[in-house]
Amino acid sequence: MKIIAVGWNYQSHNAEMAQQELPQAPVVFTMPETSLLKEGKPFFLPQFSNRIEYETELVFHISRLGKNIAPKFAHRYYDSVTVGIDFTARDIQAEARRTGNPWDISKGFDYSAPIGRFVPLPEMPPKADNIEFSMRLNGVPAQQGNSRDMIFSIDRIIAYVSQFYTLKIGDIIFTGTPAGVGPVKIGDHIEGFIGDTRVLDFFVK
Repeated sequence: MKIIAVGWNYQSHNAEMAQQELPQAPVVFTMPETSLLKEGKPFFLPQFSNRIEYETELVFHISRLGKNIAPKFAHRYYDSVTVGIDFTARDIQAEARRTGNPWDISKGFDYSAPIGRFVPLPEMPPKADNIEFSMRLNGVPAQQGNSRDMIFSIDRIIAYVSQFYTLKIGDIIFTGTPAGVGPVKIGDHIEGFIGDTRVLDFFVK
């Protein structure tokens, strides 16, 4: 299975990160399968970074094999959604961006992508144009967003990435984070919600 992720997909987050240019196409990167963290297992802070930050995102599950998918048919290729955390080694990412080098290791290290329980979506469109999601850190609201605020919708993302990658059943797509990213520390408790339904729940150790 593949983990496909999209960066700079919420203008609110772009502003907080001083990213002024509006992307003209989805900014796509991939993470290895070893990035996944499931079933509420704890996330252990790695020793190679001094600043691990959370980025709360909607994550879609691919349910059908597809290549070169037209936007109008993209809704047929996903069936459920959850909340995921795209943990980022911000210090490593910043240095890589400064030097113009790839920053894959700042995003794709082991267990950097916790995901929650998937929630089924309706079969007919519109399927993903008004999905509210949020994250609580130690019981306090830390991030909230809505799929309607994405610069590129999941349908447009699927149409775009399927030009380059064949999508297979079981692949997942992280769709970017809204404003409010921040660091985590040992002992933090992270909960993710679709609407009022808690789908993600784990601790940082």
